[in-house]
Amino acid sequence: MLDQFQLYINRYNLIAEGDKLILALSGGIDSMVLADLLQKAKVEFVAAHCNFHLRGSESDGDDWFVRKFAEKHGIQCFVKHFETEKYAAKYGISIEMAARDLRYAWFEELQQQLGYDKIVVAHHADDQAETFFINLLRGAGLRGLKGMQPQNGVIIRPLLWASREQIRKYAVENHITWREDHTNVETVYLRNRIRNQLLPVFDELQPEARQGLYKTLEHLASENELYRALLKEKMEQIVVNQDGCQIIDKQYFVNNFQLLFEWLRQFGFNTEQCHFIHEAMNVGIGNHYDSKTHRLVIGRDDLQLSEIKEDTSDEVAIQIGEEEILSPLHLCFSKFEKNADFVIDKSPEVAQLDFDKIQFPLTLRHWQHGDRFHPLGLKGSKLLSDFFVDQKFTEWQKQNVWLLVSADGDILWVVGWRVDDRFKVTKSTKSIFLCRQIQADR
Repeated sequence: MLDQFQLYINRYNLIAEGDKLILALSGGIDSMVLADLLQKAKVEFVAAHCNFHLRGSESDGDDWFVRKFAEKHGIQCFVKHFETEKYAAKYGISIEMAARDLRYAWFEELQQQLGYDKIVVAHHADDQAETFFINLLRGAGLRGLKGMQPQNGVIIRPLLWASREQIRKYAVENHITWREDHTNVETVYLRNRIRNQLLPVFDELQPEARQGLYKTLEHLASENELYRALLKEKMEQIVVNQDGCQIIDKQYFVNNFQLLFEWLRQFGFNTEQCHFIHEAMNVGIGNHYDSKTHRLVIGRDDLQLSEIKEDTSDEVAIQIGEEEILSPLHLCFSKFEKNADFVIDKSPEVAQLDFDKIQFPLTLRHWQHGDRFHPLGLKGSKLLSDFFVDQKFTEWQKQNVWLLVSADGDILWVVGWRVDDRFKVTKSTKSIFLCRQIQADR
């Protein structure tokens, strides 16, 4: 088994020379066998043990057992205590999910604090089989059905090739002691029901049924890699980036829900939201849908995705006389006297207005239906919505454009686009009110 262990590590390049490792050591048979194999392979590591306080004295017994093992073998050991049930209740998740979240969050925190390279966990082939059926029952796609990978970021799984039977046989033959978790035989958790009820029936279907499943999982993992590479290539072809917004033509999503889902899932949209968006693409123009971090707007011909800014206020009051930058607009305001050297700046990031024609205080706000202004260079007024059409605004741009408005309601400047002709600088202008848009990364 040691030879297979080392071959698997080399095959996937899981442990490089000089790597500093943290072993997740529960005290159960899997992690104790992994600890023994690492020692025999002369791989140095420290141990990390989680006490979830879910099994009373048994949890404390595991804690003591791991500490004693580490002390006997001269291994540095870190132990963390968790109030798992309180955490699960607080976030409305299962105990199993709570323990998983707490465990991995602490492992990664410890890895960063110590400056170590990788975290070693003892998942094996039977864990893969159980995970496959769990995800199958939950309606997972290729990403879920492929199972766990030998390496995921800093997490490595060097026992993923070994069955539970192989691990137990090795433990007995090498006189390895471990702690039994009585909850493994309970049927409260879905994983245990699959382990103790489904998989034994699966094994009876035909000889080496489980080996066939392991091969299938390898194929799924390989196919998923190809799928992800092709998906990335496709996205690079169809995504247009404009003003911090990702835009994709609707035509790519006609009869192709999966492509829409793959695009949006990475920004926090769930399956149900994606179905709503897919159904509303051609009837919900102007509608928007939010994840925790992003907003998707349905345009006439496309879908527009942008990050939700922290400052989502619809209106910002401006105090004249204070030169400041207002997030998320990054605008700077000042006043100066016009002189003979003055030259009009035609940059769209700058608005130069006749100070004496403006009614203060000013406000920054988003556009509203019915808004009108007098675009610079044109006679008469124009609906702002028509101006947007002329400028080929996307739905996202319309919803995110800001207007500089005077106290009496006149639109002075469509920020970054056009000033109002009535407030432009003329020969008779004495004082100039300067509004300047500053790039956020400066």
